[in-house]
Amino acid sequence: MKKAAILGCITLSLFCCKDKNTTSETETVKAVSEDITLPKTYAEISMAEGGQWVDGPRGHKEYAGGTHFKNVDSLIIPKEHTDHTWYIRYEGPGWENKQVGYRIYLDWRNAIDIFGKKVDSMVLPYVGQDGFDSYHEPADWGQDILKAGKSMGIGGYGRLVADSVVHFQSVKNTMARIENTKDSSSVHISYDGWKAGDDIIDLKSTLTIYPDDRYTKVRLSPSKEISGICTGIVDHGVTFHKNEGETWSYIATYGEQTLASPPDKLGMALFYNRDEVDIQKDGEYEHLVIFKPTSRVISYYFLGAWEQEPNGIKTEEDFISDLNLKLRLLNEENSLK
Repeated sequence: MKKAAILGCITLSLFCCKDKNTTSETETVKAVSEDITLPKTYAEISMAEGGQWVDGPRGHKEYAGGTHFKNVDSLIIPKEHTDHTWYIRYEGPGWENKQVGYRIYLDWRNAIDIFGKKVDSMVLPYVGQDGFDSYHEPADWGQDILKAGKSMGIGGYGRLVADSVVHFQSVKNTMARIENTKDSSSVHISYDGWKAGDDIIDLKSTLTIYPDDRYTKVRLSPSKEISGICTGIVDHGVTFHKNEGETWSYIATYGEQTLASPPDKLGMALFYNRDEVDIQKDGEYEHLVIFKPTSRVISYYFLGAWEQEPNGIKTEEDFISDLNLKLRLLNEENSLK
């Protein structure tokens, strides 16, 4: 709104100052236009300020008495922080483009959630400002539409140990950093001293969204080779799809699996490089993709497509057609971007 007002004042002054030549006016308008170009992607992390850590009713510390949230470029997670501590706005970093938004719980759960959008503008700066978990309720911009439960959500990551996915219950230090550029937005997370089973490793992740399309690209960098690093899609009992390409494959689900009332249609998909994957199978809470042991970077993509998205995908047939086009591109170009 402030930028729009500034633009209006500048435009009015241009019309009033008739002694200025046309070239000068054109250059000024061009400069103003470039200055107020709205972002096509956005990522943020927002922490509470003005309060203090106190003992809470859930058996862990909570951040009480906070007066406001402050966006920061990076954040080292306090030792007191866990689920439902009211310290990080919507409980972790978020990233979005005009079609969809995502967030990752920056605590032991480490699941990735979907913000379904009814508008094509950036909304994350407003989410959770009018009540800590208000995003669970329908709003003009949309709402949180995915129930992750005990799963990794959509495209989250963990380690499969003895048929159970170990999340991030034991980590020495966690740090998140935000990066917004003209062409993309990313969340970088470093997990130092992650203990899963009998192994302790450092893990770095980068989650990147681009101006067009719904997908996020994930890059995982483990400090050493261990078995069982995995990702997946939460299993809500709807239709499951799998398509194996020459190099890349995808798994996907489609059906009534949202938190909207009544539940409506959501498609979720995960693209993975077959050379990096040991096995794809069903776990206790999700459809799993389990990677081979490696110390090299692991890359995959995930996406969510909600039927209430403006000009979005409305049918299962169209959803699968879209996935097949992406699969063909991946097998031809080895990249969606």
